[in-house]
Amino acid sequence: MSIRWNWRLASRLSVLSLAVLVVIFVLVYQRVSADKMSSIDTPSVTTSGLQGTDLGGAAAPGFTLIDQHGKTVSLADFKGQPVVVTFMFTRCPDQCPLEAQKLHSTFQLLGNDASHVTMLAISTDPQNDTPQAASNFTQAHSLDQSNWHFLTGSSQQLSPVWSNYHVYANSNGNTADHSLGIYVLDKQGHERVFQDTSFTPDQLASNLKKLLSE
Repeated sequence: MSIRWNWRLASRLSVLSLAVLVVIFVLVYQRVSADKMSSIDTPSVTTSGLQGTDLGGAAAPGFTLIDQHGKTVSLADFKGQPVVVTFMFTRCPDQCPLEAQKLHSTFQLLGNDASHVTMLAISTDPQNDTPQAASNFTQAHSLDQSNWHFLTGSSQQLSPVWSNYHVYANSNGNTADHSLGIYVLDKQGHERVFQDTSFTPDQLASNLKKLLSE
């Protein structure tokens, strides 16, 4: 009887121990998963409170291109206000329209402050992105306002800009591929943060409001 009792007790203790270990494993797994998701969802924050990758505040490389209205536009024209610089092409079927939608939402979130911010989209498809194509893209994505400029140019004009902003761009006339993300510049034309494609309109609007207050 004693041996049988001891065996039953040991068996029950083993089952109980296994159950406790399973509970501990599940709790640890949930905590690790939550920490990972938190690190993905929460962007890095600079010492000045801006969300994104700190670019150090160096002067942004200048450029002069043609916008959707056929007008000559230079980066220097917008000194005195925050500027968003991004890269896209008008025939893009997925990422560019999504980013354009987020930029439109950012303008809306800024409210009256939107008039003091400029957004510049630089073409990565010089063979197809004419001012008319840029104008059509602008209207299709409800970005037809004075402080939005879709900038176009020849390969010779655009290639140095891509290089200066470390942007990969490749177009063969039929398809175009390019790196994604946005540069956020302050009122003095300095590069402050880079935000990748995971940025939200709320994050970008918050950055721009901080820069407006500086």
